[in-house]
Amino acid sequence: MRRRNSHYKRILNLDPQKDLMEIVHLSGFYEFPFLTSRSLEMAFFRTFAVPSIANLLHHTQEFEQRPQKRYDDTELILAAFIENGFDSPRGKAAIDRMNEIHQRFHIANEDYLYILGTFIFEPYHWINRFGYRKTCKVEDEAGYVFWKEIGTRMGIENIPPSWDTFLKFTKEYEQANFAYSSGGRKVADAMLNLFMGRYLPRFLWPVLRPFIAALMDEPLRQTLQYPQPNKWIQRLAVGSLHMMGWVTRFLPARSQPKFRSTRKHPTYPKGYKIEELGPEDKNKN
Repeated sequence: MRRRNSHYKRILNLDPQKDLMEIVHLSGFYEFPFLTSRSLEMAFFRTFAVPSIANLLHHTQEFEQRPQKRYDDTELILAAFIENGFDSPRGKAAIDRMNEIHQRFHIANEDYLYILGTFIFEPYHWINRFGYRKTCKVEDEAGYVFWKEIGTRMGIENIPPSWDTFLKFTKEYEQANFAYSSGGRKVADAMLNLFMGRYLPRFLWPVLRPFIAALMDEPLRQTLQYPQPNKWIQRLAVGSLHMMGWVTRFLPARSQPKFRSTRKHPTYPKGYKIEELGPEDKNKN
C-alpha cells in the first residue's frame, strides 16, 4: 500500500546521477524526515563503538562537556550542504569548515570511510526496517552518489566504487574494529543523556535508557556494554516505530520539506555563521 500523494512515483522517474539533489530531498525531507533524523543520531553510536574514533572524540571532551553544541554544530554543518547542495555557496562553505575542523586531528582514511558509510547505510537500515515502504534502488544509488561526492571533497581516498561494495566494507570494518573502550562508553553516555534530556526530566532517564538501547542492534549494544533490555521493552520500542510506519501509510504526503536547519538549536538562539561552527581552534591566537 502506497501513501496518499506519495513522492515515490516521482522518485522512480528520476535519475540518481542527474537528479541527485532532488532525490535526496524527496526521500530525506518529504518521505522519511523522522526516520532519517533518528537514524543519523544513532549513527553517532556506531562511531563510539570504534576505539580509534571514540578515543579521539573523548580526548576532545566536546561530547562530555558541550554535548548540545557538538550535536548542533554537526547537524547544522550537514544541513548546509544536504539542504542547499554541495555546489551551492553555503554548501561549499560548510564542507570547507568541516575539512578545516578535521585537519586538526589525525584520522585514518579507513575511519573516515566508515563514518562516511554510516551516513549512507544507517538511514537505509532504519527506513527499510520501520518505514511505510522500503527504499528503492534509485534512492539507494542517489544516497551513495551524494555521500561519495562529499567524501571526495573531503579528500577521502579509496571510496568503494559502488553501493554494494561500500556496504560490504562497512560490515567487514565493524567486524574487525568494533570493541569496547572507556572513552567510547563515556561519549556514548553523554550523547544518550542529551537525547533523553529532550523528552524527560533527569530523574526519569533510567526509564527511557533501555528503550533507546532496545533500538540498537546487538553487536552495537554489546560493544558499548549497555544492558540488554527485557523483551517487553524491546517489543514496545520496536513496535512503536513499526506502528508509526504503518500509520504513515494512511496520511497524506508532506507538501513542505522538513529541513533540519529550521529546527530550534539551543546553542544558537540568535543564529549562527558557518565559519563559527565546530570546536574552537585552541592554536589560534
